[in-house]
Amino acid sequence: MNSPQLPAQVPAAKNVLSVLRYVAAQAGPVGAAAIARDVDLPRSTTYHLLAALVEDGFVVHLPEERKYALGVTAHELGTGYSRQAPLQRIARFPIAQLVARTRRTAHLAVMHGREVIYVIEERAKRQSELVTDAGVRLPAHLTASGRAMLASMPAAQLAALYPGPEAFPTRYENGVHSVEALNELLARIRERGFSWEQDEVTDGFSSLAVPVLDRSGYALASVTLTVANRPTLSTAAAARHAAEGTVPERTVQLEDLASQWLPEVKRCAAEISRRLRPSG
Repeated sequence: MNSPQLPAQVPAAKNVLSVLRYVAAQAGPVGAAAIARDVDLPRSTTYHLLAALVEDGFVVHLPEERKYALGVTAHELGTGYSRQAPLQRIARFPIAQLVARTRRTAHLAVMHGREVIYVIEERAKRQSELVTDAGVRLPAHLTASGRAMLASMPAAQLAALYPGPEAFPTRYENGVHSVEALNELLARIRERGFSWEQDEVTDGFSSLAVPVLDRSGYALASVTLTVANRPTLSTAAAARHAAEGTVPERTVQLEDLASQWLPEVKRCAAEISRRLRPSG
């Protein structure tokens, strides 16, 4: 009896996956010649495979650099895994430990297109309810969670996600509203090593976040800690501010928040990253 033969498409599929895996493992965009050499494929085959990957959005071609980088579809495929139960189960205990150590509310979020999806909210005792319940989606560029992941993306991937003004919802008054402003903010985030937002998601609260990285340095998710930045007002004080059209001054500044809580947030993200890596 003849042994079963693999369908003709299987080797081609393996080649496509080899190219995609190679591009994903690089620190930056890579040329077709390097891909062909390192994946051990003929150049003609490599160009055909890259053209198919570009057409489906898994890879983007950078004509000025004559190089290729991961596209939005590859990004969404990766976050598809992150949204599923394995990530939530792996991260739930470290997130709970972060809340226990800080007595503040913490979240785990993943990217989906230009939005973040909150997959875990661990609310601290006696902390106010926030809008970021598990399952809630918000524009990534407005949240500390999203900014942490956006700051870790290659420039080509960011450009694909935010090609112009149409990528910024006009229904939100706070936050950045242009590609230039977003790039400036992300540059400051990379310099400081964490992201933040103040009163942009929920008035009276500040958040800081750091990415959860896989072994290739890709941001699979982010860990966020949210802290009240103003004192709780009495009914009379709240009414007075409302009548005067004013808001109380922040009593917790960003520098205080980072100094007190950033090491704990980084510790939590690092533990989740460690748990995500294959053992052995």
